Amino acid sequence: MKVLVFGWEFPPHIAGGLGTACFGLTQGLAKNHVDVTFVMPKASGDEDQRKIKIISASDVELDTRYSDYFQFHKEISYVEVNSRLIPYVGLDDYFNVINQKESALLEDVKVTEKRKYLFSGTYGANLMEEVKNYALVAAEIARNEDFDIIHAHDWLTFRAGIMAKKISNKPLCIHVHATEFDRSDEFSRNEIVYNLEKEGMEAADAICAVSDLTRNIIIEKYGIEPSKVFTLHNAVIPHQKEVERVEDVPYKIVTFLGRVTFQKGPEYFIETAKKVMEYDKDVRFVLAGDGDMMNRMIERVAELGIADRFHFTGFLNGEEIDLLFGMSDVYVMPSISEPFGISPLEAMRAHVPVVISKQSGVSEILQYAIKVDFWDINAMADAIYGILHYPALANFFAERGKEEVNSLKWEHVAKKLKGIYASLLPRN
Repeated sequence: MKVLVFGWEFPPHIAGGLGTACFGLTQGLAKNHVDVTFVMPKASGDEDQRKIKIISASDVELDTRYSDYFQFHKEISYVEVNSRLIPYVGLDDYFNVINQKESALLEDVKVTEKRKYLFSGTYGANLMEEVKNYALVAAEIARNEDFDIIHAHDWLTFRAGIMAKKISNKPLCIHVHATEFDRSDEFSRNEIVYNLEKEGMEAADAICAVSDLTRNIIIEKYGIEPSKVFTLHNAVIPHQKEVERVEDVPYKIVTFLGRVTFQKGPEYFIETAKKVMEYDKDVRFVLAGDGDMMNRMIERVAELGIADRFHFTGFLNGEEIDLLFGMSDVYVMPSISEPFGISPLEAMRAHVPVVISKQSGVSEILQYAIKVDFWDINAMADAIYGILHYPALANFFAERGKEEVNSLKWEHVAKKLKGIYASLLPRN
C-alpha cells in the first residue's frame, strides 16, 4: 500500500503539535508496511527520511502546458488575511514563526512552460496565497507519483488533497487536528478557514478526527455524514532519554506549558494559583510560553498580589522544557477547547502527575490523569493541593501515568489508519 501525504509541518524545524503528529504517524505507517511519500511546503534537507520519502513543494516544477493547469489556477482563489494564524506551533518554534520575514515568491523557471512556487512553509501574512499555490503543486505531484491513496493533514492542505484527487481519481482521507471552532467561537470564526475545512470534509472519502470531541464538531457544525468520520487519537513519540529529576528545588512547582492564548485557558491557571497559595506558602506557579494574552496575564498576577510566587518564563526550547519538567511537581492543562493536547502526554512521560480539563480530547484516553472542568478553579485547586500534599497520591499518578503514556504508540494508531485506508480501496 502506497500513500501520498500532504502536510504543512515536519520536524525538526517546525515541530508543533501538527508536525509532531505527522512525524509520529508516518513512522507508525512505515512500521505497518505502508510506503509513505510526505509532501511539505519547504523541506530543509535534514528531515528524517530513513523510513519515508519527502518531497519539498518548493522544488517541484509545474508544467503549464497541461490544459487543466489554468483551470485549476482559476478554481483556486484566496483572500489575504491580516492576522497571522499559528494554530499548531509549540513553544520551540513560536517566536521563529511570528518573526518570519520570508515570503513566498513566484519564480518562472521557463517563461512559457514551467513554473516553480517557493514556499516559506510557515504561518506568515501570505498564508492563504501559499495554501492556494500548494494545491497547484499537489496536482503536479499527483500526476507524477505512484500511490494508492491520498492523506491531507488539516485545512492548510485540504485543497491540495482535493486537487490530487481530481488528477488521480484516488480516494482522499483528510485528518482534522483542530477546527475553526477550537480557535474561535461560532460568532467570530474565520469564514475563509471554515469554508476550506468544510470543502475538504465534503470532498473526502474518509475523515480522521483526533478525538471524539472533534468528531462531534465535524458532524454537528459542518454537517458531515457520521459514517465517514473516524476517531483516531494521537500518541506520543518515545523520549530518547529519560528526563532527570531536579532534587534541590526549594519549592513545590506547578507548571503551565503552552501558548498563552484564550484557547489554552491561562487565566484559569492564574485564578487557581491564587486559591492554592492561600493554603500553601511554599508553592510556586510557572507559566511557560508566550502569546497574545501574555500582557493581560502579567497584569492579572500583579492585581492578585501573587507576583512574588508566580513566574513567567517566556519562550523555552526543548532542553529547557525537559529541565522544567524535571523541576515540576504538577503539570496543569486548563484548556477551554483542546482537540487533543499532546503536552500532558509529554509531562506524564517525564514522570509528572497531570491535571487536565475535561474539555480536552486527550482526556478521552487517559485514565491516570485528574480531570476537571476548565472553569472549576475550586476543583482544580483541590486536585493540585492533593498532589502536592499527599505523596502516595502523587506517586500513584506519576507511576501509573508514565506506564499509561508509554503504551500509547504511533504504530498502534497507524494500524487503525491502515484499516481505514483499506476500506477505501477497491477489493481485488
